[in-house]
Amino acid sequence: GQEQGRRGGTRSAMLLAGFGAAAAACRQAFDMERLGGLIAEFEAGLRAMCADLVVFGKLAERLGNVSLFALPGLLNETALIGLDLQGIAVSAGSACSSGKRTQSAVLAGMGVPDGLAQCALRVSVGWNSTREDIHAALVALEQIYARQNIERAPRQAEAVRS
Repeated sequence: GQEQGRRGGTRSAMLLAGFGAAAAACRQAFDMERLGGLIAEFEAGLRAMCADLVVFGKLAERLGNVSLFALPGLLNETALIGLDLQGIAVSAGSACSSGKRTQSAVLAGMGVPDGLAQCALRVSVGWNSTREDIHAALVALEQIYARQNIERAPRQAEAVRS
């Protein structure tokens, strides 16, 4: 601040204009229709892999570039390690829950059983994500899922899917 911190000063018009231009560029780069298409393609690939797939919030309004899902029987810790070894970054929950070992409060609030919540994975796509990235993630997940020799359980309750 100016005058020994007693007055905030005048904002720089050039910096404001630059920030506005950066925001406009980001808006163009984040083509949510394209990103939503990538997530839809990803979820369709998951469904082909696992009929028991659960996509949390599928019927609710949700952010178009993120998918929170579970492949019942495949623990998220196992999937995280396997995907990381193949250079694919996903998470087992939101960024604010990083490092926590307890069930997501959101999934608990939705009535998701602990066993299913332990299978939850979160995938997000960004401005530089491609169909090839989606394909690579699906191939890697299918390999990890197949190695687990998971016995196919009866379909999860439809209430959990919404």
